[in-house]
Amino acid sequence: MNIYVGNLAWEVTDKDLENLFGYFGTVTSAVVITDNKSGKSKGFGFVEMADEAQGTVAVEKLNNTEFKERKLIVNEARPKS
Repeated sequence: MNIYVGNLAWEVTDKDLENLFGYFGTVTSAVVITDNKSGKSKGFGFVEMADEAQGTVAVEKLNNTEFKERKLIVNEARPKS
């Protein structure tokens, strides 16, 4: 399951996302999206979880929760159009 995570604090790393979602199951990838030129976070990322049921629970439990003083927006990622 591919999960969108928005409203991330600027200092959040890939490892932070992996650890946060790892509590709910196996994380196959966790990436904070960065600006190509500056390398700074764009404030959102994506987490891929191996098991859809675990991903669904993670979305339900983490959406609208605080992480590093920011309220997260967590939902199933939409395919690129």
